[in-house]
Amino acid sequence: MDFEHLQVTKRDGRKEPIDLDKIHRVVTWAAEGLEHVSVSQVELRSHIQFYDGIRTKDIHETIIKSAADLISEQAPDYQYLAARLAIFHLRKIAYGEFEPPHFYAHVQNLTERGKYDKHILSDYSEAEFNELNDYIDHWRDMNFAYAAVKQLEGKYLVQNRVTGEVYESPQFLYMLVGMCLFADYPRDTRLDYVKRFYDAASTFKLSLPTPIMSGVRTPSRQFSSCVLIECDDSLDSINATSSAIVRYVSQRAGIGINAGRIRAEGSEIRSGEARHTGCIPFYKHFQTAVKCCSQGGVRGGAATLFYPMWHLEVESLLVLKNNRGVETNRVRHMDYGVQINRLLYQRLLKKQHITLFSPSDVPGLYEAFFADQDEFERLYTKYEADESIRKRSVPAVDLFSLMLQERAGTGRVYVQHVDHCNTHSPFDPAVAPVRQSNLCMEIALPTKPLNDLNDEDGEIALCTLSALNLGAFDDLADIEPVADLIVRALDALLDYQDYPVPAAYNATMKRRTLGVGVINYAYYLAKNGTKYSDGSALGLTHRAFEAIQYYLLKASNTLAKEKGACPAFADTVYSKGVLPIDTYKKELDKICDEPLQLDWEALRKEITTHGLRNSTLSALMPSETSSQIANATNGIEPPRGFVSVKASKDGILKQVVPEFFRLKGQYELLWQMPGNEGYLQLVAVMQKFVDQTISANTSYDPQRYPGGKVPMNQLIKDLLLTYKLGVKTLYYHNTRDGAVDNQDDLADDCAGGACKI
Repeated sequence: MDFEHLQVTKRDGRKEPIDLDKIHRVVTWAAEGLEHVSVSQVELRSHIQFYDGIRTKDIHETIIKSAADLISEQAPDYQYLAARLAIFHLRKIAYGEFEPPHFYAHVQNLTERGKYDKHILSDYSEAEFNELNDYIDHWRDMNFAYAAVKQLEGKYLVQNRVTGEVYESPQFLYMLVGMCLFADYPRDTRLDYVKRFYDAASTFKLSLPTPIMSGVRTPSRQFSSCVLIECDDSLDSINATSSAIVRYVSQRAGIGINAGRIRAEGSEIRSGEARHTGCIPFYKHFQTAVKCCSQGGVRGGAATLFYPMWHLEVESLLVLKNNRGVETNRVRHMDYGVQINRLLYQRLLKKQHITLFSPSDVPGLYEAFFADQDEFERLYTKYEADESIRKRSVPAVDLFSLMLQERAGTGRVYVQHVDHCNTHSPFDPAVAPVRQSNLCMEIALPTKPLNDLNDEDGEIALCTLSALNLGAFDDLADIEPVADLIVRALDALLDYQDYPVPAAYNATMKRRTLGVGVINYAYYLAKNGTKYSDGSALGLTHRAFEAIQYYLLKASNTLAKEKGACPAFADTVYSKGVLPIDTYKKELDKICDEPLQLDWEALRKEITTHGLRNSTLSALMPSETSSQIANATNGIEPPRGFVSVKASKDGILKQVVPEFFRLKGQYELLWQMPGNEGYLQLVAVMQKFVDQTISANTSYDPQRYPGGKVPMNQLIKDLLLTYKLGVKTLYYHNTRDGAVDNQDDLADDCAGGACKI
C-alpha cells in the first residue's frame, strides 16, 4: 500500500498525513522497562486496515486490543503495555492531549459542566488546589494493568454513559474522593488526610467499592454498597419495601430483602373473608422493583431475598430459581438466602422431621428464630404439638437435600446461619437482632420493617464498604495507619451522603456501620509460602485477621474519643466489653490454636470507657471488579487460573496473578484444591475476628467423583462443617463444567464426628 498519500483524521476532526513512525514511538514508549514483550509483535498482530481518512482513535484502539490479546502466562507484562496504551488513549479522549491539565482548572471545567459536585470548589481554596496539584503523581497511572484500565473506563471514571466520553483520568479520581470525604476536617489537618488517603488509594493499599469510586465527587450522593430492607406481613409494608427497593437500586446499591414474615398461601385474611395468595406473587413484585432500574449503566439491579427454612411454603420457595416449572411458579431474577439454625441441623443429624409453619400462625416464633435459640426451640416444639395449628412435616434430610440440590443447580441459593449471626455478633440480639444479610452475604445488621416509605420507626440497614489490600503488607503493624484512614474516610462518608429514605438515615446515624474487607488474600498466601488446602495458612490467617480487626476497632475507638461514640453503642455487646474473641465457636480451637498476638485487654478497656464510633467494622466482600483495579486476586478467593479471564460489558479481560513468575509454584488454584475443607477452615478462622460475615463460596469439580456427579453426602458434610466451625453465611456454589473458566459476577455422611454441632 502506498502510505505516502494517506491521511488520518485526528480526534478534533483535522486531517494530516499518516505517520507510521509516530505509532511505533507510542508503542515503544509503552513497552519501556517491561519484560518478554515485543513492539513488533504488537504492531504485526494489530492487522490495521489503513485507508484514507482513518481515525487516529481507531488506530489506537486496534493497537491496544492487539497488545491485550498477547497477555499470557508466558508474557504477562503485555497487561501493562496494553494498559499504558489505554491510559494514553483515555487521556487523549478526556483532555485532547497526554498531559493532564492543572487540577484547579480541571475541577472548574467539570463543575461548570455539571459533572462534579459544586461543594468541592467552594470548600477548597485555589491555594489548596495548587498544593494538591503538585502532590498528584500522574505516573501512577502507569502501574495499572489492562483489566484495571478497562474497569476504570467502564465503571468508575466520570463520563457520559450514553456517548462513552470520559472526562477524567484515575489520579484525579483518587484525589477528589479524598477531598470530598475529608472536606469537613479542620483546615489545618485535612490536606494531610487527603494526601494520605490519595497515597493509600492510588498505590493500592486500600480498595474502594463501585459506588464510591464512581459516585463520590459527582452530584449524586448515595455510596453505600449494601442496603438491607425488611418486610412485614402487610400490604402497606410490602408496598413500602418495594418503593424503598426502587429508590436504592436507582442509586447503585445492591439489595437484601427479608421477606420471611410474609404468611403462607391459603392463610386467612380479614378473619377468613379472603384467602392469602402466599409468598410468590409478592416475591415477583419485589423482583420487578429490583429490575426496573439499570443503576445508571454502572451495574444492573440485583437482590438476594431471605426466608426461613421452616416456612410452610419452603419447598416451593427453594425451586424459585431453577429452569424447570413455568413463569407463574418461578421468580428467577433474584437470588435467595435460606435461613437455618441449630434446631434444624439437629433434626437433620437425628434423622428426624422438620415441621413447616406459616409465620402468621405461630406467635413469637419468627422473632425467637433470630433473638433466642432456646426460646425458639421451646415455641417450636410447643407449636408442633398443637393440633389446631396448620403445619406440615417433612423429613429433614429431604428438605436439606432439596436446598443443596437447588444450590448446586443454580449456584445462587445461599445459606444464612441465623444463630451464629446473633451469638457471634456486635449486636445484642435482645434489643437489636440480626434478621438478614445482603446481596453478597457479607453483611449482618439489624433491620425493622417499614409500614410506609416515610416510616421513621422502621430501620433500613446500610453498610459502607472498603477493603485492605492484604498483599500490600509485609509487616502486619503497617495495617494500623491504613485501617485508621479507612475508618475515618468511611465514617465521614456517612455524613457526606444523602439518604433517600428516612429509615435508612435514622438507622445509619445511630449505628454508623462500616464493612472493611480484604483483597489479594491468595497472593498473600502465595508470597508467604502457604496454601489453602493443607492447613499451612491457618496460623498466618489467624494473625492477619486478628491484626485487621484489632486495628479497625482501635481506629473506631480513637474516632469515638474525638467525635463521640455512635448513638446506639449501647445496642452492641462491645458496650459490655464483649469482643469477637469472646464469642466465636470454640470448636475452631481444635483446628487452629494460634495464640492472640495483640493487647486485646487494653483495647477492651478503651472500648468500654470511650466506646466505638461504629457499631461494625469488618465484612469480607467478593470485590470482584474493585480488586481488578489493584491487579489483585478477588477477596479471599483462590484464583481459577494464573491468567483469569473475566467477562465485562467491554468484552473479555485477562488478568495475571501478582508476581506470576516468582510465585507460580506457590499459588494454589481453585480446581487444584482437593475439596472445600481447607478453604472453609480458613474462612472460619477469619470469622473468629470479622464482626459481620464473609462472602464464602463452596466449589465442586464433578469429575473428582464417581460417575461425574457430586454426591449429596459431600454437600451435606461441607454444609455441616461450616455450621460446626461458626461460619455465618455461604455465598456461591461453584461447579467446574470442564470449559475454560470465566469469572463473572454471575454451589448422610456423619463419619469421624464431622457433623457434631
